[in-house]
Amino acid sequence: MAQSQTRRVIVAGLVGTSLEWYDFFLYGSAAALVFNKLFFPTFEPLTGTLLAFLTYATGFVARPLGGIVFGHFGDRVGRKNVLVVTLLLMGAATFLIGLLPGYATIGVAAPLLLATLRFVQGLGLGGEWGGAVLMSIEHGDPRRSGFNASWPQVGVPAGNLLAAGVLGIMSATLPEEAFLSWGWRVPFLLSGALVVVGLWIRLRIVESPLFAQVEQAGVKARMPLVEVLRTHPRALISAGFARIGVDVAFYTFVTYILAYVTGPLGLERGVALNAVLIGSAFQLFLIPLFGALSDRVGRRPVYLAGVLGAAVWVFAFFPLLDTRSFPLITLASVVALACHAAMYGPQAAFIAELFSTRLRYSGASMGYQVAGIFGGALAPIIAIWLFDRFGSTLAISLYVVAALAVTAVGLAMAPGTRNDDLPAPAGDPGDDLGKRAGTAPREA
Repeated sequence: MAQSQTRRVIVAGLVGTSLEWYDFFLYGSAAALVFNKLFFPTFEPLTGTLLAFLTYATGFVARPLGGIVFGHFGDRVGRKNVLVVTLLLMGAATFLIGLLPGYATIGVAAPLLLATLRFVQGLGLGGEWGGAVLMSIEHGDPRRSGFNASWPQVGVPAGNLLAAGVLGIMSATLPEEAFLSWGWRVPFLLSGALVVVGLWIRLRIVESPLFAQVEQAGVKARMPLVEVLRTHPRALISAGFARIGVDVAFYTFVTYILAYVTGPLGLERGVALNAVLIGSAFQLFLIPLFGALSDRVGRRPVYLAGVLGAAVWVFAFFPLLDTRSFPLITLASVVALACHAAMYGPQAAFIAELFSTRLRYSGASMGYQVAGIFGGALAPIIAIWLFDRFGSTLAISLYVVAALAVTAVGLAMAPGTRNDDLPAPAGDPGDDLGKRAGTAPREA
């Protein structure tokens, strides 16, 4: 029964995060391909694209706020109910974007409403990640925490695959005028139906047993975020640093590629979309593979291997794009996302294990989401600016490497973690809660 419930929780986490990331990535793809023309048509193309990505960035700004709000309630009232609310919030915002009139219809109100709905998307996603990861870890075998926690991470390529696939089908089957008029809206409106499926699955799971122990013992934190800042400052900084480079690399590989291939290279949008689709498909099995590997050899060795691989590959990534050859562009995407998978597979367990059970939702969410502002939110904007300023992708590659160096620092400064019982730090009021049998060794 326990194994059956664990599998159900993992499936619920995977489906829920896939839908939420579908919503989030759909916006990013549309920002590169559509929003600059529909919501910022009075600006020249480069400025319009930058403004589209600025509204895209508002989602990342909202994510830490979502992490604070939903992390607080996740540590106070439980993981499950919060996950239901975040899924509803994300789905509603995405559906409404699909109904939003363009600049030609309602003027400046169009981009303002677009930015507002993007902000709401960010709030939902900010609370989603921590809960999905913690449910997967806290229900499962502690010796398989890396593997179990990697499945909500698979929601990223699954959501990206779904978003790019649906948008790619609409783009490929419709004339340019029809796609810009109504075709781009269909993937956003589809989110409404997908959320119903996600809710049905998510409502059938039970609350985290570790949170139930905290609740029964009466040691829930009154102000979880305040306690995280007071008792886990090193863990919080480590989690944020470890995340930044991963985000910069990823959003360069999957979002800026769309702007670069369709802009400076002058290729059809389907070329980049299909390359990202294929790369994301490989990630579906690579992320859990690297998560499982981290259970055997430790989180940091696997994570660091991905950092080094991405730092090297980024110097081959753009030259391969410059060939304008679809097979070589696809190769660039596949290898880049394989390096990302090596970082992303162990990342969830690495961050979650830095915090005690009673503070884990708030701590993990903040460490993960704040980094998104400096990583994912700014990466496409900085990449566009760097290329416009220097006329070369070398500057973008150096920017990615610098961000990956920050991640390496975060890994090096992390407090010792365990992949066996997710113990609370010594001296924490909840440090004897959540301790379960396990034999995996402490990481070096």
